[in-house]
Amino acid sequence: MSLSQIERIRLDKAAVDEGFGLRRADEGDWVCYDSLGAPASIRLTCSDGEYVVAVNHAGVVTDLDARWERWPGLNGSPPLGFAAFSVSDTMPLHRLVREMWQLARALPIEPLRMFEAETRNLPRTTEIERLVVQRVGQNIFRDALFAYWGGVCAVTGVSELRLLRASHIKPWAQCETDGERLDVYNGLLLAAHLDAAFDAGLIAFKDSGEILISDNLAENDRRAMNINSRLVLRQVAIGHLENLAWHRLNLFASVA
Repeated sequence: MSLSQIERIRLDKAAVDEGFGLRRADEGDWVCYDSLGAPASIRLTCSDGEYVVAVNHAGVVTDLDARWERWPGLNGSPPLGFAAFSVSDTMPLHRLVREMWQLARALPIEPLRMFEAETRNLPRTTEIERLVVQRVGQNIFRDALFAYWGGVCAVTGVSELRLLRASHIKPWAQCETDGERLDVYNGLLLAAHLDAAFDAGLIAFKDSGEILISDNLAENDRRAMNINSRLVLRQVAIGHLENLAWHRLNLFASVA
């Protein structure tokens, strides 16, 4: 798996352009990168005409498994502690590396770590003080959802920031821990009209991502908001399933 100069240039560009700008010493034919903005490292190489990217973040690997092809490793294996994925062209290479960076920043442990760091010295005695702490958490949660969903609605693809809402699946007040409140798998980035309907229990989502529409949502309102049976979540990770089930049982079922 000896890398050519042009392959090294392409791998370097993908890593640096998509958030992994800290170059480390090569490990054999693997070029190595860290990131200042995400708690993950990646290793890249080429094998049998494909680009191979390995990452050392277990949560990222679990999420990527639903959408990306694992590298079969016929002529080698990823570095110890890394799992590798392969793509055939530079465009998907950039998308894959970008997803690794976004996921590493968004997955549960990182938002919680940020929240604890930012609120450690904040008082929580009065209601106003507790609301300040809550606002910090909600802002971190919103940023995590934007990173996870790539800044577009999880259903419609709307990308105008002013029309997007960070929607909890299990509401903030119903969560028992800060970790649950800030868990990116307990949220969906939705266009404002879908967020309102989801929050009210007028729509929900199956484990497959397909929409469920309450009988309480009038046909005229469905048409006006273009809420129909063709709508589907762009992706559903294993981590979403328990929360989607909770929403169906406790919010959607109560108004259906």
